[in-house]
Amino acid sequence: MVRNPQSGTRLRPVDLARAHGLSTQAIRNYEADGILPAADRTPHGYRTYTPLHAGALRAFLALVPGHGHRTAASIMRAVNQGAIDEALRLVDESHAQLLDDRETLRAVERALRDLAPTPPSEPAADATAAARSGPAGTFIGPLAGRLGIRPATLRTWERAGLVSPRRDPRTGYRVYDEADVRDARLAHQLRRGGYLLEQIAPLIDQVRSAGGLEPLETALRDWHARLSARGRALLTGAAELDAYLRLRDDRG
Repeated sequence: MVRNPQSGTRLRPVDLARAHGLSTQAIRNYEADGILPAADRTPHGYRTYTPLHAGALRAFLALVPGHGHRTAASIMRAVNQGAIDEALRLVDESHAQLLDDRETLRAVERALRDLAPTPPSEPAADATAAARSGPAGTFIGPLAGRLGIRPATLRTWERAGLVSPRRDPRTGYRVYDEADVRDARLAHQLRRGGYLLEQIAPLIDQVRSAGGLEPLETALRDWHARLSARGRALLTGAAELDAYLRLRDDRG
């Protein structure tokens, strides 16, 4: 049996499992997936691990909250294969995604601050104006293109009550006025922020009636908190990953 050159400590699968509240099968699965380095074997075929494996497990478990299971596993596999640049690229991608999510949140806040109540107008007057001047607004294709989504997505949002375009009386086409475009933008931004359609609908209803940021303050605070927690998780994961890389360097 080859012992760890630094401490001579040998660890059983159950030792790693108990330290992190995992099952021994999970430890074996992590090794099989390349998340942990290959274990040494006793003459009788039993797995034995070292502090290096313990460091790999700590790094992986710390990476998961910030990067997600799939990306964390890919980072660990890359490290264990010696592809450090690839591992760091994956780390960079998660940080870039977090930055993009922060920009999305800021865009939502900017859009909400620009909202103003739209006073109701007389339906008859609207119909007369539309008949005289044609559809004032934008059609589904151009709006979908501006948002970077498919027209089918806008139709789904309409069924969910997120947008309420009128129909052009001559062509029957959907026509999105300024308020509809605003609602579609908000729906798009909130979807990017991880909100479900059934969560977005009442928020947009509140925005339509209140015309400002206040109805969404609780949701926005929660969104800020989740992004901050993810940022902290990325830092924690980076620290444990760095510690694992140092263990590998010392071992080599």
